[in-house]
Amino acid sequence: MERTKVMLSIIIATLPIGCSKIFAQSSSTLLADLDKAAYGVESKVVAWRRDFHEHPELGNREFRTAEKIAAHLKLLGLDVKTGVAKTGVVALLKGGKPGPCIALRADMDGLPVKERVDVPFASKVETDYNGQKVGTMHACGHDTHVAILMGVAEVLAGQKAELKGTIKFIFQPAEEGAPDGEEGGAKLMVAEGVLDNPKVDAIFGLHINAQTPVGVIKYRPGGTMASSDKLLIKIRGKQTHGGYPWNGADPVVAAAHVVTGLQTIVSRQMDLTNAAAVVTVATIHGGVRNNIIPEEVEMTGTIRALDTKMQYDIHERIKRTATHIAESQGTKADVTIKIQYPVTFNDPKLTERMAPTLEAVAGKQNVLLTPAVTGAEDFSFYQQKVPGFFYFLGGAPKGKPVEQTAPHHTPDFFIDESGFGLGVRSFCHLVVDYAEQWNGVGKVAGGK
Repeated sequence: MERTKVMLSIIIATLPIGCSKIFAQSSSTLLADLDKAAYGVESKVVAWRRDFHEHPELGNREFRTAEKIAAHLKLLGLDVKTGVAKTGVVALLKGGKPGPCIALRADMDGLPVKERVDVPFASKVETDYNGQKVGTMHACGHDTHVAILMGVAEVLAGQKAELKGTIKFIFQPAEEGAPDGEEGGAKLMVAEGVLDNPKVDAIFGLHINAQTPVGVIKYRPGGTMASSDKLLIKIRGKQTHGGYPWNGADPVVAAAHVVTGLQTIVSRQMDLTNAAAVVTVATIHGGVRNNIIPEEVEMTGTIRALDTKMQYDIHERIKRTATHIAESQGTKADVTIKIQYPVTFNDPKLTERMAPTLEAVAGKQNVLLTPAVTGAEDFSFYQQKVPGFFYFLGGAPKGKPVEQTAPHHTPDFFIDESGFGLGVRSFCHLVVDYAEQWNGVGKVAGGK
């Protein structure tokens, strides 16, 4: 039997060019049908997006969002599971032909931001965020991601018999982080087995981008978005009267030296020709009165890196720098670093193979390499387990310079809806092209 399989593989590999064209034509026909369906579903995608935008929900609280997603997927006849990682929805579409398991991911949560955009579907929602009443808005485009993936599910379900393998649709809560004291997001979804049963072979994700023109797709192989770590440093000294500093140990002065010292880690100790990094001290708190040197000063900040080895090297240097500087001032530093998100790392082999797919969909001139981004994305947790490819979809308002568009996470964040169709088509093409390259033994043909 094994010999028969080997001989069959050799025969297929040596088929005449004409036979190869037959396979290519079959794939082209399927892609053309998918494109036609994608154009047909575009108005639905816009309507879904507007509905979600008007009714945003924060992380681990996406109850209405999840209910609407699940209802749509069930109507398509998919195998739907709800309540994954709190409020997540996962659905399976089994194609009519053998092939890989391909995952597509969309994040669902909004942000504690009060909207200022003047559109009919603007959010007026107020909700509780860590004990505070806040305005709530889809200020990062997750409403767009959900709507696009719902459209993809409908388009692919319509060609179920022609698809190879299984498509796993992952609608993920809490990408922006779970509420205090809770777990959530991609990390929890992975822990609950979202990449198993069936085992995912590759995962794709996109992010709408308000600083990229509509019709343009940007991507980057390797480190694409930075790791994100939370930094907490407590400097403990000896309290004394501000007029007699020699009777105590001043944690304020020590903290000032620590802040300065930390800046030399990136500027003087890291090889920045390898990858970028950031160490930011964002808050300093200490003392209650102008003439009392306090006992303690607390600093918080963030650490970003685009290389995992560099990330952990920076951690050790921060601990060493803060500890020794504090000691030199007669104080003590307690350093806590909480790893939040790993580096969003696009598998180089997968990226190389799938970039031509994006070029075919958007036009080669509209698919651009992007500089690395020091923002973070919890899509990185999936990429730690399986090869992943994450790219950016243009959504900048037309007729306005991209540098003048409102950034993500701001009250004026706005997305041009005319780019949604490209998002649907790009996902569909990636699914088909990846499956076409599958060699049937757990790898993309020519891969590792």
